[in-house]
Amino acid sequence: MSTTTAPGEQTAAVVARSLTKRFGRRVALAGTSFEVRPGELVAVIGPNGAGKTTLLSIVAGVLAPDEGEVSQPPGSRPFGWVPQQVALYSKLSVAENLRLFARLERVADPEAAVKRMLAETGLEDRSDEEVGHLSGGNRQRVNIGIGLLAEPSVLLLDEPSAALDPRQRERLWEFISRLAARGTTVMFSTHDVAEAERYGERVLVLADAELLFDGTPVELERTAGGGTRDFESAFVSFLRERGH
Repeated sequence: MSTTTAPGEQTAAVVARSLTKRFGRRVALAGTSFEVRPGELVAVIGPNGAGKTTLLSIVAGVLAPDEGEVSQPPGSRPFGWVPQQVALYSKLSVAENLRLFARLERVADPEAAVKRMLAETGLEDRSDEEVGHLSGGNRQRVNIGIGLLAEPSVLLLDEPSAALDPRQRERLWEFISRLAARGTTVMFSTHDVAEAERYGERVLVLADAELLFDGTPVELERTAGGGTRDFESAFVSFLRERGH
């Protein structure tokens, strides 16, 4: 990942320029550009196969683009990445999982990081419990805690609330919203457009590998015709009007 900062980009936590990714003959992402400000909550939405996971994986540095670059201010910490599939060891306790990943991430003080993450995620009373015995919501909190071990300035979440019940989802978003309020930039993908409207200060709309829209949920509704329609209807209308 490039850390070059061009003039005018100093206030951006993430700058993506002309990101393109191909898998064989299939174009997964085509010339996508955007900027994200510090502490901003940005939702990435679009149909299946639109390129949402590919985009977040490239920003996270997990996947290299074929063209384009991602930059961040000089001296910024590495981005935190939380994939959709929870990558935890079910037979290890919460604390043991955090400790293991802290060492893999080469965190300077693993024990301090574990203590901090237990407090951040509200799982101090579950620290000695095997992860396999936790609810889906608590496992996802551990998963996000792992992404935060290195205290990243930017956290990238791929479908963070998938498979959670409404109460677990509400608690998870309270946690994520607190992170953003403290200055952590958060980008997340979701199939739940109501979730994007509720929590996303901005939305990026992808379809067939292209970025079709970058703006607030209200602006998307206006672009789709406004009126009294709900956000989901506006989103579907927006895609239909553009042939998707």
